[in-house]
Amino acid sequence: MASFMSLRDAVAENLMDGDAVAFEGFTHLIPHAAAHEAIRQNRKDLTLIRMTPDIVYDQMVGMGMVNKMIFSYAGNPGVGLLRRVRDAVENNWPQPLEIEEHSHAAMANAYEAGAAGLPCAVFRGYRGAGLAEVNPNIKSITCPFTGEKLAAIPSVRPDVTFIHAQRADKKGNVLIEGIIGIQKEAVLAAKRSVVTVEEIVDELDEHPNTCILPHWTVSAISVVPGGAHPSYTHGYYDRDNARYIEWDKIAADRDTFLTWMKENVIDADPEAFADRVKDLRTAA
Repeated sequence: MASFMSLRDAVAENLMDGDAVAFEGFTHLIPHAAAHEAIRQNRKDLTLIRMTPDIVYDQMVGMGMVNKMIFSYAGNPGVGLLRRVRDAVENNWPQPLEIEEHSHAAMANAYEAGAAGLPCAVFRGYRGAGLAEVNPNIKSITCPFTGEKLAAIPSVRPDVTFIHAQRADKKGNVLIEGIIGIQKEAVLAAKRSVVTVEEIVDELDEHPNTCILPHWTVSAISVVPGGAHPSYTHGYYDRDNARYIEWDKIAADRDTFLTWMKENVIDADPEAFADRVKDLRTAA
């Protein structure tokens, strides 16, 4: 049953050191504010899970919070590599980082299997792919009905999932509009879930094919206007492309990175996100 609380309390109550955690979003609705609060609370020894981890995971890895990443494609979208992730993998700075890489299809199937309570995902994939040679969690099985050789990987079942969404109603039901990635399955697969939203409304003005997370699937809801910045929230504000370009230079140098993190994350708070999207507002 969803409880309404500050983001600070939501993170404190739901994210523990050593957790496997997903901060999910695809192209938009990436929960940057929630990840920044986790950084401020100095969570450690995390396993980060995500399809297409981008700059917010670069920040968390660079702050020494992460032991392992389970992911498909890691990069600064439209710009290039994740420099802090690469530094951790190649140079163990600020600490070693174990990686478990999958294809997008594999991660999507793993989340769906986790949401269904299954121990593994079975699908067609990885035929001729080199990932199986470096990832011991990619297995193959034979279909007992057709004899077809299929791929199998462990299901993804996070301790806690964080997502961002447009709205929640006063009962705690959550509305997600626009491009939908794997957020619904990531919430259903997790033991606990925290949703940051742009606003609370009396009733959700949903339309056919809208994604609704019912209140009983969500642990906590926090109102954080602008909480997806610099990614975008459909109907609320646009993507801040300049910030992604800027990040490549910031992350290239360790000292510059640490200075930026102190000024913009450690010494900031969730309320700062609303100011960052003022010039990016779109007509709903």
